[in-house]
Amino acid sequence: MRTQNSGLSAEDWGLKTQSSALSPQTSPIVRSLGLVDYQATWHAMKQFTELRTANTRDEIWLLQHPPTYTQGQAGKPEHLLNARQIPVVQIDRGGQITYHGPGQIVAYLLLDLRRWEINVRQLVRLMEQSVINILADYNIAASGRIDAPGVYVGDAKIAALGLKIKHSCCYHGLALNIDMDLTPYDFINPCGYAGLRVTQLKDFGVSTQIDELQVQLAQNLVHGLQQHLAAFPSPPTLSPQAGRGSKNSPRPTKWGEGGA
Repeated sequence: MRTQNSGLSAEDWGLKTQSSALSPQTSPIVRSLGLVDYQATWHAMKQFTELRTANTRDEIWLLQHPPTYTQGQAGKPEHLLNARQIPVVQIDRGGQITYHGPGQIVAYLLLDLRRWEINVRQLVRLMEQSVINILADYNIAASGRIDAPGVYVGDAKIAALGLKIKHSCCYHGLALNIDMDLTPYDFINPCGYAGLRVTQLKDFGVSTQIDELQVQLAQNLVHGLQQHLAAFPSPPTLSPQAGRGSKNSPRPTKWGEGGA
């Protein structure tokens, strides 16, 4: 997987820690990877999660992908109406089919959920709120949906999300549409919903550069995690084999309605 620049800690991105309970270990490394191949990135996420230990720093990867359809593990083939020479990758997140392409920010969250004392449902809401807060900065009213994870402006979806949980650690994440060719969405049922409209920030007159929006998204995600953790009186105790399986480890789970 090609990377454009080296990883930066949350502090390097100007993301101040907000709680004395936070150590450098719990401050995620934020990596800006540029335009990278989907499959190579997916395999890198899986390898990172498989090899991580209790001492592995969490990471957030910010990037874009070349045109790619991704189909969730339980995805139904009928939701792909016409691939039109765009590669289709069957992956291990939850949810149905979605599209990735240039002009879309993808944020992959490689987190130990125990470290943040957060469950999957709470993380989904946190991810949605991180996007909602960005949109509010541009006077765009948005909301999430309990029955269909993601972020919506009216009845149009502007951000999709999907997660894979393995041994209490997650990967995959969210995709926020900024300034992209939305035509490929016409040839799928986005996230498994026929006729679902899809929108992007450009449609609301937002011309902010994608690099600046990436910083805003990283800030919101890290601040959300910090605020959640700060609600607990002490940091959690981690298993020496965090990230590794044991007979008591939860089974891998998937979450999403078609996402990153």
